[in-house]
This record gives sequence, C-alpha cells and structure tokens, in this order.
Amino acid sequence: MAKIQIRGKELIKMGYPEGPAIGLCINLIPKHYKRHTQAQVDELLQAIIANPSDYAEDAVLGRIVEALVEPENKDPQIIDLAPQAKPYPIFGAEKIEAGALQQMETAMRLPVTHAGALMPDAHQGYGLPIGGVLATENAVIPYGVGMDIGCRMCMTIYPLDPQELEAKRSMFKKLLLENTRFGFGVFDKPMDDPILERAEFREVPKLRSLKTKAWQQIGSSGSGNHFVEFGIVEIMDEPNEFNLPLGKYLGLMSHSGSRGLGATLAQYYTKLAMETCNLPKQAQHLAWLSLDAEAGQEYWTAMNLAGDYASACHHQIHHRMAKSLGEKSLAIIENHHNFAWKEILADGKEYIVHRKGATPAGKGVLGVIPGSMTAPAFIVRGKGFADSINSASHGAGRQMSRRQALGAVTKSDLDKHLRTHGVELMGGGLDEAPFAYKNIHHVMAAQVELVETIGTFHPKIVRMDGE
Repeated sequence: MAKIQIRGKELIKMGYPEGPAIGLCINLIPKHYKRHTQAQVDELLQAIIANPSDYAEDAVLGRIVEALVEPENKDPQIIDLAPQAKPYPIFGAEKIEAGALQQMETAMRLPVTHAGALMPDAHQGYGLPIGGVLATENAVIPYGVGMDIGCRMCMTIYPLDPQELEAKRSMFKKLLLENTRFGFGVFDKPMDDPILERAEFREVPKLRSLKTKAWQQIGSSGSGNHFVEFGIVEIMDEPNEFNLPLGKYLGLMSHSGSRGLGATLAQYYTKLAMETCNLPKQAQHLAWLSLDAEAGQEYWTAMNLAGDYASACHHQIHHRMAKSLGEKSLAIIENHHNFAWKEILADGKEYIVHRKGATPAGKGVLGVIPGSMTAPAFIVRGKGFADSINSASHGAGRQMSRRQALGAVTKSDLDKHLRTHGVELMGGGLDEAPFAYKNIHHVMAAQVELVETIGTFHPKIVRMDGE
C-alpha cells in the first residue's frame, strides 16, 4: 500500500488553521492509519475539520481536535478559580463517569458561574461535559455551547398507518436515500431558504466567509450520531398539545446541527476566548467572552444565526419528505441543545444558561429525547424544575467512547441486535451501535422530576452517514 502523504498546504485548503493541529495531522495520521488508503485518509481529515466534536473522544484524533482550539498566545496573568466548586445537583449520578464529574467541578469554580446541573446522560467532553448545564453572569462560553451549535431534534407525525413501514419498506428506504444527505454529501441543487438572506451574513465578519458553505450544506445532516429515521409514534397522553387521539402514527425523526457553519464558528470564537481569558490549564476550554465586549456580542449573534440555520436544515429535510409522501403533518416537535439562552432564574436576575448536550425543560416546554437506533425516543413535556435550571437530558448519552465501541462491537453483533428489534440501518458505523449508549429507560427514570412522557417513537428504518 502506498505511503500516506499529508501536506500542510492541502490541510489549509481543507480549512485547518495554521498551527499545532497541522503538525499533529502530519505526524499522527500516517502512524496510526497506515493501513488506510490516501483517499480514506483525505476523507477522514475533511471529516475532522467539518465536525471536530465527532472525534473529540478518540485517543488519537482527539489530540488534533484539542489543538484546533488551543490559543497561540497567552496573557501571563492567569485568572484564578474559586478554591471550591459551588454545589450543584446531579441526576442519575450512579451512571456518570468520573471525567464528566471532574469537568463539572471545574466549571462550578469559574468566577462567572452562578449555578449548574448535570443531566443523567452526562459524559466527558471538552470544557463543559456533555449533559452539563451552566448559568453564568453576563458571559458566554463557546465551548460551554459546544462545537455543533444549535444541534437539535425534529419530529413530524403523519396521518398514516405505521403498518405501512413494513408493507412498503422499500419505498420508505428510497425516500430516505433521495431526501437526505450526510457528512460530505450535499444536494446537487440546494433549496433556497430565507436564512441565507439574513443580515448577519453581511454584518459579522466571520460569517461573511461562511455563507457559501452554508448554502452548499443546507438541508443536509452531519456525520457521527446524526440521523434521519422513520418509525412508530405512540401518543400516550390525552388531552395533548397536538389534539391527537391516543394511538399509533407514522413518524419521521431527525437529529443534526449547524454543519460546517457551526463548527467553524465554535473553533474561531473558542480560540479567541482562550487568547483573551487566560485560565488554568484544567479550565482552558471554559474560556468565556463577556457580553459587554464586541467579541462576545459577535459570538452571540453568530451563535443565534447558527441555531436558526440548524433549524432550517431540519425543516428542509421534513419538507422534502412530506412532499415525497404527499402528506401534510399532524404535528411537528422541535427542540435543541448545544446552545446558550438568556433566562431569568429563581432570584429574578438574568443569566446566560448554557446547555451542552442538555435540552430546555421549562414548564410546558415540549421536546424529544432520543435513545438509540433500537431504543425508543420519548416525547416529553417539561416540568420547569428549578434545581435542574429548567433542563433535561438530550438523549441517552454514551457509555462507551467511539474508540471503545469500535474495539468492543462486531458487525455481526450489531446486525443481530438490529434484526432482534426489527430495525433496518442504512449507513452508520460500529461506533454508533446501541451498545455504546446508556439505557434510555434508566436515563428517563433519573429525570422524572424534570419531564413527563406524553409519547414515544420507535425507530424502524434508520439512515446515517456512510454507505
């Protein structure tokens, strides 16, 4: 097999910033991926820069991801952390790994921190743990929001008998293939969308260079754990916000975020925050931008645009599918995570509430909490529990890193599990096998104070990145 060649100029063309990340790519990839072809390595490098968060947990590639947001220069004056962490509630503590707890402890020592909470799907990430909720005073933490800004769930319920999923399986598979794109796959003719005419693309310098990429990728989904799937919706609560009778319906559910737009913004503003907010090493990825500063206001504007862009991508997916089905929806449910909100908390003051891998669960707020490709998702109504900062989990949460899953799960294991649950998978990888995730029923049991279940969604035909 030919020797892998990686050149700095080619990496810069892909979007890698000049700095340590390029050196790590050149040194690490040929060593650890020597059995891959040049084309496979090029595809991997493009995937890393497009969706860095998908590779943050990998023992090798995670070093590259970390370097993407390392600061070039540091102010010698280090900002002190509080000697002790502020207390915070933990939901489902028995299933949360030590790394996530340590990250949350560090976040609760920041001088800008007001309150926090850890959701039952929590696991280790960068900066704020996935499943972490953090309320700060007039400060926004780009890595407290996360790499995939505004990532969200969107579900459409159709007036169709769910038995059609089995009777017309080939048709539904064809619809998924025709109406979705993942990873580097984009539509030959992207749909127009009002989001692309937003003034922010002209007013925020960093956004100007991203408009073309946003147009190219609109209506598509990311790689990793992102999906679009058909399944069976069961409404279990009556009366409900949808005015639907109890029973089963055919549904479409999607999970994805702001694509390359959000990832590029996260890298840029995290790096900027780390250059201007010099924290101790263990807290560097929690660097913040003050909302009194121009950079903080810029990030806030860009973050909100990225969230709206993520929503537009989902709406295009569901529009394409409804048109192909020739059906109008009975209801659409949408909720997002990896975002920051301005919210009034119990003391009557406004704070910046970061939900990284956590979803809003204010009183009466609807949302969808997915399990895995063979486990149900739950349609929920928030209870507005103050101790959780009006939040709940965003899913089941990983119990294995991607690398661990690749070493522990075989294709035959996955195929057998899918057959047992009557699920057909198109694309996907062993790193996304259901075994890599926590038991969603345990997660839901740990947050009965936070949300009530009004329905479920059982996946049947799942489309993810890959062949």
